[in-house]
Amino acid sequence: MALRFAPDVATAETEYGTVLLDQRKGRYWELNPTGTLVVRTLLDGGGEADAVEALVGAFAVDRERAAADVAALVALLRDAGLAA
Repeated sequence: MALRFAPDVATAETEYGTVLLDQRKGRYWELNPTGTLVVRTLLDGGGEADAVEALVGAFAVDRERAAADVAALVALLRDAGLAA
């Protein structure tokens, strides 16, 4: 399932990953390059399976670990109210 950020979430990519600002709560979140790849894939319309494939292709990680990491990041973003 594709991902979209809540309207009050601002993003900025840096050389270290991506910074998210929850403007409602004034809280910052920082994604490392792995998290950035996952989020970029999902924001571009890909599903979680696409994000897993992107991780496996870009980093030395097996599919099982990549799938667990993608699911955990998506759940964290949704639970925090940052994404739908």
